[in-house]
Amino acid sequence: MSGHASSAFPIAVAQFAPGADAEANRSEITRLTELAAARGAGLVVFPEYSSYFTPEPGWDWQAAAEEVGGAFTEHLAALSTRLEVHVVAGMIERLGGDERRVGNTVVAVAPGAGVVATYRKLHLYDAFGQRESEWVAPGDIDAPQVFEAGGLRFGLQTCYDARFPEVTRRIVDAGADVVCMPAEWVRGPLKEAHWRVLTTARALENTMYVAAADHAPPVGAGNSMIVDPMGVEVATIGEATDVAIAWVSRDRIDAVRRVNPALALRRFDVTERISPR
Repeated sequence: MSGHASSAFPIAVAQFAPGADAEANRSEITRLTELAAARGAGLVVFPEYSSYFTPEPGWDWQAAAEEVGGAFTEHLAALSTRLEVHVVAGMIERLGGDERRVGNTVVAVAPGAGVVATYRKLHLYDAFGQRESEWVAPGDIDAPQVFEAGGLRFGLQTCYDARFPEVTRRIVDAGADVVCMPAEWVRGPLKEAHWRVLTTARALENTMYVAAADHAPPVGAGNSMIVDPMGVEVATIGEATDVAIAWVSRDRIDAVRRVNPALALRRFDVTERISPR
């Protein structure tokens, strides 16, 4: 845990290994949210595919998909209200008009308010021998949704998006102070190193916090972390199923940006690619 001032806001990353039992996943989310709340967290970030996951996607994903506002998000909303904490988690979303592909969606819920932001993964994991796009539809390029908690603004992105710096740059330009990044970062040669480097770089180059929640092993790499605007891991989980907490603050962001005004000094904006190759 990091040191904190009275103006800081405690947030947590929660690491577990979701499976094919949706009820068991919700039960584990409840347990870990209660643990995070007991430790003082005001917001908890859970992994990608927290509602349902199997290592190999298939038609079962379509069967397990839910609309935003369905049982999974209702469960998160009730949990958020009962414990008075914001909850961010990845889910498999049912998309109208697509009989095969689902949405890889992140939802943020607030106490007493339900869903306050959503995000559909933009860059699908068609890499390292995987083909996520066979079963998942990419999200539309819309303006990033930002929500407020603890006096700070939070944005959303997902896993493989970390390899595309422009995703996070658009989010910071939308006013976010913290990026919540649910992930299912698959293990493999050098993959844990990539996870650490990319997550740290997204925080460092944007002088913002990144709260990245991964699946616990054996499929996921683990190492969920909260990284501060100077690229410091202020909270980290190794391979265990657990929660880790850090205090995020406007003071820290402002102090770093005075020393490293990279956002103010840049000479390029991000624009949508016209014809993806």
